[in-house]
Amino acid sequence: MISRLIDEDLFESVNPPRLTGARCSGCATVVFPRQGSCPKCSDGAMSAHVLPVSGRVWSWTLQAFQPKPPYRPPTGGYRPYHVGYVDLGEVLVEARLEVPRAEIRIGLPVRLTTVTAYHDEDGTEVLTFAFRTDGNGER
Repeated sequence: MISRLIDEDLFESVNPPRLTGARCSGCATVVFPRQGSCPKCSDGAMSAHVLPVSGRVWSWTLQAFQPKPPYRPPTGGYRPYHVGYVDLGEVLVEARLEVPRAEIRIGLPVRLTTVTAYHDEDGTEVLTFAFRTDGNGER
């Protein structure tokens, strides 16, 4: 099956998955996704910064209704999913959470993964990032 990333600028690598944010040279603030100027000091240059692959659920909710465009539902139609913020130590990342409802909780150790976001008209699988349960919680 042919696949592609939903946005290549979000990723340092796919196998294994690694996300790339940016770090300010002036105040060391880390952001995700990358941006051209620091939201904290507006002084330093922003450079690519590879993020940790493991963190902890900081907050979460159930995305119970289909989001507005540009969201594209997966093959088979929309199904509710968990979404939340993952604390990676330097930055909070908003992401899909591939965690069963019975297990999800604030503070849960999670690890970066990729999931199918949708399929293009030609059948190409489009991948995005998400976090799944991480048994050991290491960073």
